[in-house]
Formats: sequence, C-alpha cells, structure tokens
Amino acid sequence: MISMSRPIDSATLDWIPLREGLSFRPLHFAEDGYSLQLRLEPGVTIARHRHTGEVHAYNLFGTRELIDTGEIVGPGTYVFEPAGNVDSWRCVGDEPCIVQISLKGRVEYLDDDGAVTDVDDTFSTRGAYQKWCDVRGVIPNVSLIPDHDSASASREARQAAR
Repeated sequence: MISMSRPIDSATLDWIPLREGLSFRPLHFAEDGYSLQLRLEPGVTIARHRHTGEVHAYNLFGTRELIDTGEIVGPGTYVFEPAGNVDSWRCVGDEPCIVQISLKGRVEYLDDDGAVTDVDDTFSTRGAYQKWCDVRGVIPNVSLIPDHDSASASREARQAAR
C-alpha cells in the first residue's frame, strides 16, 4: 500500500463538545494515539491527569496556565510532556484557548490520592467523534481514520437518517 499525505483544513471542521466550555476538532486517529485541537473557554480547567505516552502540545490561540508549575503558555508556545507526566492546566484570560495536541497512549484522570478515575484514549476519543457523527447523520471524515470503511459509514448514515 502506498502512503499518502492527508491534508485537513481544520478551520472547516466543527467543534465537537465534550462538556461545558470544552470541545475538540479531531485531526487523526491511530491505534496508539491521536491528534486533535482542544478548545477551552476562559476559566475551564483540565483536571489532574497522567499520560502513559508522550504528548506534543502547541498553543494556537489564547493562554493557558500549567497549574502545577504556574507557567503561562501563550500562542506559539510548544510544550513536550514525557510519558508518565502528571499535570493539570486551565485557560486564563478573556479569550478561548486552542491547543493542538498529538499524543500516544492514554490520558488517565486522577483523584487527590492518585487513583485513576477515568481514561481517555484513541478509542474513546474516536468513539466521541463517531457518536457526534451518528447523532447528526454525518459520514465520518475518512481522512481522520485511516482504517475507516467509508462504504459502511455511508450505509450507516443513511440508515440513521431514516
């Protein structure tokens, strides 16, 4: 099989809500990780979590605070997080914060004692995208999901629309 580049104009993608003040634009799903743009409204916090794989995060817009260190990250700033990193962060200022994130492995959300309370990974994030598509009768963007069967998706979307 020949590898092909898959350009995606992220500005044309809808923001998919995860919870109040937090949404994402999926960019790519793979077996061991995914890429997305995460949008936080001012004041929204990403709870304390641990990464099982490395993370590459690039601030596109707005400002965020890395709560554990107090560091302020603005537009154009890149943050590398090694596997095992534990952190939390929040959107600060008066405008939304948009961060482009590529990661491997899982994100494990932690309670005050360090116990895992919830997990996000490529499958749960892809599932959120698929559910959003299903509810709207939209065929998933096959550029985001390399192993996706577009014929099945088309049939499923038509059945959902009935």
